[in-house]
Amino acid sequence: MKEIFTIGKISTTHGVKGEVKVISYSEDINRFKELKEVMIDDKTYEVENVKIQPQKVILKLKGIDDMDTAIRYKEKLIKIHRKDAIELPEDRYFVCDLIGCTLKSENGDEHGKVKDVIFTGSNDVYWAKKNGEDFLVPALEGIVLDINIEDKTILIRDLEFWM
Repeated sequence: MKEIFTIGKISTTHGVKGEVKVISYSEDINRFKELKEVMIDDKTYEVENVKIQPQKVILKLKGIDDMDTAIRYKEKLIKIHRKDAIELPEDRYFVCDLIGCTLKSENGDEHGKVKDVIFTGSNDVYWAKKNGEDFLVPALEGIVLDINIEDKTILIRDLEFWM
C-alpha cells in the first residue's frame, strides 16, 4: 500500500505573508483543518494556519513567510503520510489503493489492472486496461462483489450479468 498521499496542489500565493492557495484533491476540503504537517518535495512543513474558501484552501506553512518565497512553491504537490490521512468508513478505499488491483470475474477471468477511478457523480467507474483495451466497471453494489486491497484484487460479477 502506498504510504504517501497527494492531497492537493499549490496554485498560487495568497497575500504577502507567505500563504499559498491549494487546490484540494480530497473529497472533504475540511480535512485540511486537522493537518499538523504536510510534505512538499520530500520536505516536511508545519501547518501554521488553514483557511477554507469555496473550492480551495489557504495554507500558511512554517518557514514560508513572504510572497517571494511562496511563489517558488507554485504548482507543487501537497502530500501527507498515510498515518495522517482521514479514516475512511467501512467499504471505502483510497484511489491509490485501488489502482493496480486486478479485476477478476466470478468465473476466474481477469480483465486487467485498474489504471484509474473515474468519478461520474452518480457512481465511480474503475478503468482497467488489458492487452491495450479499455475495460470500464461501474463501482456498484451487485457488480463489485469484493475488494481485497491486500491481495490487490477486485471481484466482479461475470460480464453477462451486467453488460
